Amino acid sequence: MIVIEQNLDGFSSSALERFARGAQKLAGVRGEVAVLVAGRRRIQELNRRFRHKDKPTDVLSFPRQNGAGGDIAICAPIALENARRFGHSAAQELKVLVLHGMLHLAGYDHETDQGQMARQEARLREQLKLPVSLIERTDASARRNAAPARKSRRTAQPHASQAGRARSKQ
Repeated sequence: MIVIEQNLDGFSSSALERFARGAQKLAGVRGEVAVLVAGRRRIQELNRRFRHKDKPTDVLSFPRQNGAGGDIAICAPIALENARRFGHSAAQELKVLVLHGMLHLAGYDHETDQGQMARQEARLREQLKLPVSLIERTDASARRNAAPARKSRRTAQPHASQAGRARSKQ
């Protein structure tokens, strides 16, 4: 089931629902999955309530305790920002976020699994012909942020690229 609280141009809820069912099957998630596409305030509220982080994020996943299905919440404005930042459509970004959420519902946790989720996400993303994954973005951003600042010859100021800064995933 898809619940749209904040719409994004260029995608239909029926197309997103078809994609979500396919991603659910590929990720091996049993049971019912609901996807919420909402605004910043709603996602921030959910993130604060369940993760004790008082900020919006791009995607949240809520697995059911019995291991069958769960809920995925996506922040429409952040999805749109990321789509623009990474040069693909909002519909593609929603699919990237749904896939990422499905893998969390399947039990993967990129913060603790020594790269298992990253490998599975990359494999499925390639199979589904999706753009770069959230984990790959975050890894690239972390590498850039860990690198020493370089000075530009023209301005002699540190250079920071906004292009690779991804929002938190989970």
